[in-house]
Amino acid sequence: MLIINGPNLNMLGTRQPEIYGHDTLEDVERLCHEAAAPTGFAIDFRQSDSEAEIIRWIQQARSSASAIVINPAGFTSTSIAILDALLMFEGPIFECHISPLFRRDEFRHLSYVSKAATAKIEGFGIAGYGFAITRIGQLLKQAA
Repeated sequence: MLIINGPNLNMLGTRQPEIYGHDTLEDVERLCHEAAAPTGFAIDFRQSDSEAEIIRWIQQARSSASAIVINPAGFTSTSIAILDALLMFEGPIFECHISPLFRRDEFRHLSYVSKAATAKIEGFGIAGYGFAITRIGQLLKQAA
């Protein structure tokens, strides 16, 4: 299971804690591994500020991952290229956002990623990653 974190998420814990909380990206990674343990699926946890790198990861995931959890962060409302890459992926794709986008700036309400996503989780803080991983684990076991 590939977990992708977009731009500036490496700054969690210090960046706008009134919006994103005090948890760090390391806290998110630990939570993802804990949530994945009962599912039996391995986690490949990544973060990048580079749109091109994220696109390459998604393309590679077509042959190496059973599912994707993606927090596209600042690319949510801007990247048709990430959408195009996700549309080529055949497994479950869960879009995950720490803050509730619908309560943020108007320009953040549009998500290109949602057009490829199996599900979208937002506004639950970092716990949303755990929800996504748990549900993906259930879907993959049902499909097996």
